[in-house]
Amino acid sequence: MNYLELLVLTLLTTIFINLVLKKFYISTIVGYLLTGIAISFYLDMVHINSNIVSHIAEFGIVFLMFTIGLEFSIRHLKSMKKEVFVFGFLQVGLSALLFTSISYYFFNINLKSSIVIALALSLSSTAIVLKVFNESGDIRRPYGRYSLGILLFQDLAVIPILIMIDIFANPINSLSSLLFDTFISGVVVLSILFVLGKYATEKFFAMVVDSKSEELFMASVLLIVLSSALLAHLFNFSYSLGAFVAGMLISETKYKHQIEADLVPFRDLLLGLFFISVGMQLNFNIVIDNFFTIIILTATILLLKAVIIFIIIVSFSFRKRAMKTALALAQVGEFSFAVFALANSYKLIDNDTLQILIAVVIISLIFTSLVIRYVREFTNLFFHESSEIMSEPIKSSTLSHHIIVCGYSKLGQSVVNELKNKGLNYIAIETDRVHMQKAKDLRDNVILGNASSKYILNSVNIKNAMAVIIAIDNDDKLRLIAQSIHAIDSNIAIIVKISQNEQLQELKDLDIHGFVNENKSVSTLLVEKAMKCEI
Repeated sequence: MNYLELLVLTLLTTIFINLVLKKFYISTIVGYLLTGIAISFYLDMVHINSNIVSHIAEFGIVFLMFTIGLEFSIRHLKSMKKEVFVFGFLQVGLSALLFTSISYYFFNINLKSSIVIALALSLSSTAIVLKVFNESGDIRRPYGRYSLGILLFQDLAVIPILIMIDIFANPINSLSSLLFDTFISGVVVLSILFVLGKYATEKFFAMVVDSKSEELFMASVLLIVLSSALLAHLFNFSYSLGAFVAGMLISETKYKHQIEADLVPFRDLLLGLFFISVGMQLNFNIVIDNFFTIIILTATILLLKAVIIFIIIVSFSFRKRAMKTALALAQVGEFSFAVFALANSYKLIDNDTLQILIAVVIISLIFTSLVIRYVREFTNLFFHESSEIMSEPIKSSTLSHHIIVCGYSKLGQSVVNELKNKGLNYIAIETDRVHMQKAKDLRDNVILGNASSKYILNSVNIKNAMAVIIAIDNDDKLRLIAQSIHAIDSNIAIIVKISQNEQLQELKDLDIHGFVNENKSVSTLLVEKAMKCEI
């Protein structure tokens, strides 16, 4: 079977499986894992270079970490020191200690291998948890903040884990020189990314935006993501760390929202490919022979991780929040596959153990995908106390009962000025950098982005808006914006400006709540002014 045939079969399988699962509100991630398992089961994968698939799929994690960085600026990192460095450190440390003891004393695995396995099992799924949290809005809740902090520490911990594997596999290497080289490399990478992110990137994007080419903008975003990942990799760090740092630095620029909106399709597709490649790694003979062991191990790991996280969080917060955080992070994450693969290549883990661990991780990911959306509902059955209001949410946008203005040209500026005069809460969306500079000079609340993007509209809390005013002359763009708004919520009120009555017929299918005919309005005002003149 050639690559094209495999690609067609994979797309057909994943679309079919996910269409069925969507009817039961099951995450697409489960569908991707089942697709990989199905492909592995029905095909002879000897003739397929799975390493190529794995390398391509890894970039799904890269794009995910970049978008996380966009939402998680340096300012947020400073404000979340406790969540990242206290909760995260305790969770990884205690989980690794417990799992090392179990592996070493109960399964008689040598100490080095036990430590590697334990550290991998201590990691949770950034891909699943943050994807679901972003879709549901739970990323803005207190337990979402705690979960994000722990996940970020886990992602950072992947680097020393991989270094540790290298040390275990090559004991003749000097530990002090290895740590020193890693420290120097880290300083160099961070310095380069900081300088580029702070001084060069914004000017670079300014030139791209001035070209008014969406293709160039998208290509520029891909260049930034992949270049940052490559730079980190050249200094022996993970691709995802470089992408994450680049995202954090760009999050301080005005291009953040549009970049994030453009990357979502790439990220989700590549993440799908990643989980398909994970499912393809299963060896069914080994899994069937160890089926009950795998089930017991999975249940035990889920329970122990949940207990550890609950104990950590309840020591600083209340039980309900601790329970939600524990249930959200109990699974084993996708980065563990990279750890297991490297350990296997260095002969620290044998093939049978590797297959059992892969099966455990896949089952835990499927279980999490099925239940994570219902964490709050499940917790409410046992804990009835109300949740606290978070003082500093992850998302910067906390708008409610506001008016969204699409377009900040002359009309949009007039609308914004009128809203300010009336003391109304508003936010405007604009694509032109020149208009954005004027908004910055006037200190108007305007973001750079495409108003027809559902991601951009959701980022300005459109579901909580009073109305949307479309201040754009182009009827095609107006139609795209209106369709995107109705796709989110058909009850959102839309107000548009038209120049002639014929436009009413052309736009009548959009269910727009209010039209303002500029010519009719101007003529009415002119007559009223004329009638007030004294003869």
